[in-house]
Amino acid sequence: MKKFVMAALGGTVAGILLTTQVAGPLLAQETKKSTSVYEQLDLFGNIFERIRSQYVEEVDTNKLIEAAINGMLTSLDPHSSYMAPKDFDAMQVQTRGEFGGLGIEVTQEDGYIKVVSPMDDTPAAAAGIEAGDYITHVNGDTVQGLTLDDAVDLMRGPVGSEIIVTVVRKGTPEPFDVSIIRDTIKLTAVRTRAVGNTIVVRMTTFNDQTYPGLEEGLKKTSDELGGWDKVQGVVLDLRNNPGGLLNQAIKVSDAFLEKGEIVSTRGRAASDGERFNATPGDLTGGKPLVVLINGGSASASEIVTGALQDHRRAIVVGTKSFGKGSVQTIIPLRGEGAMRLTTARYYTPSGRSIQALGVAPDIIVNQPPRQPVAEEKEPASAVKARTEASLRGALDNDSMTEDERKQLEDDRARAEEAAKLREEDYQLAYAVDILKGVAAIEVKP
Repeated sequence: MKKFVMAALGGTVAGILLTTQVAGPLLAQETKKSTSVYEQLDLFGNIFERIRSQYVEEVDTNKLIEAAINGMLTSLDPHSSYMAPKDFDAMQVQTRGEFGGLGIEVTQEDGYIKVVSPMDDTPAAAAGIEAGDYITHVNGDTVQGLTLDDAVDLMRGPVGSEIIVTVVRKGTPEPFDVSIIRDTIKLTAVRTRAVGNTIVVRMTTFNDQTYPGLEEGLKKTSDELGGWDKVQGVVLDLRNNPGGLLNQAIKVSDAFLEKGEIVSTRGRAASDGERFNATPGDLTGGKPLVVLINGGSASASEIVTGALQDHRRAIVVGTKSFGKGSVQTIIPLRGEGAMRLTTARYYTPSGRSIQALGVAPDIIVNQPPRQPVAEEKEPASAVKARTEASLRGALDNDSMTEDERKQLEDDRARAEEAAKLREEDYQLAYAVDILKGVAAIEVKP
C-alpha cells in the first residue's frame, strides 16, 4: 500500500515541477487552439448567414444545417452520418425486421453506390442484383456526387412502384439496366432446414430476431432429425449477410462457444475498449460446424466468423468477406434525429483487425455462375447407365436383409439429393460434404 501511495505522490510532485517550468507555453498553445476553433465556427456562421440572405432562392435553414452536419460526419469515413428524424425512425424499424424498399445493403465507393449484399427473398435479390455490383444511375440520374443518404433516398419510393438502376458488374463488359419493383421488406433473420443429417442455418441479418431464431431453429430441426445424436453437423450460412447489431453477433458466437474471448473493441481512448467473452454452453453440444461466407458477409457476420475461426470451432468455407471492421454508435440528438458515429474498431480473439482486409476462408470455394438449363436431346431412359442389375435374368443379392436394402436405398436417395444440391448451390453442397467427411472418420466411443 505504501509503495502505491509513494508512486502516486511522486507522480504528483513531478507533475507540479513540470507544470511550473512549461505552464506559459502550454497555456499559450491551448489558447491559440481555442481561438482557432472559434474563428472557424465564426466563419461557418458568416457563410450560413450569407447563404440564408443572398442565395438566389430562399433556403430551408433546417435542411441547410442538417446538410452541414452530415457533410462533417461523412468526411470522416463511409459509415458515419447524420440521420434526420424520419431516417432514424426507419433505422429503428429495420432492426425490428420489417421495412419498405429494394432489399439491398449498400455503401459508397469511388463516388458510386456499391452493393454490400442483396437480402434474401427481396425485390433486389429476385431481380438478380449481386454483392459487389456498382449502381451508377437511378432512373437515368447519376448518383455520382450524391451522399450515401441522398442516393438511398433516391432509391426509396412507394411500394409497388418501379425503379430502374444501372449496374456495373465485374466481368461484364458493359453497364446494364435492372428493373426492380419496390416492396415491403419482411426479413426473416434465421431459417433452418435439414439437408440429409446436416442442419443448415441461413442467417440473413443481425437484428432483434436473430439469436431467438437461431435457438428455436436449431431445436426444431434437431428434433425433426431425431435428436442431436442423429445430427452430423451444422452449416452456418452467412453469405450476403451485411451485419447489424453487435450484441446479436456476440450472442450468436456464444451459441457455439464454451469459453474464451469473442471480440474486443478499441476506441480512441484506452478506457473506451471492451472485451466480450463466451459463457459455458454450446447449443449444438459440440457438433462439427462449417461457416459459409462471401464478399457480401460484413460487420457482425465477420465478428462471428472471426471468433469461430480463431477458436478453431468452425471450418470457414467460401470467399473473402467484405472487410468492415469498425463499430458505429447511434447517438440520439435533440430534434429526434440521430448521429451514426464510428467510435471503435473491433478485433477477433487473436487480436487481428478485419478492417479493409476481411476474413479469409480456410477453404476457398467459388460459386460457379449459373448456367442456363440445357434442353435434353434424348429421353432419360435412352441414356440410363447399364449395370449388372439392369441385365435380364440377373441374380438377386442374397446377402442383404430387407432393412439393409431399405437403408441402402435411403443412402442412395440422400446421395442423389446431394448431387442435386451441387447443381443448385455448389458452396453449400461443399460445406455439407465436409461435414459428411468429418462424420465418416469420427471415432465413436
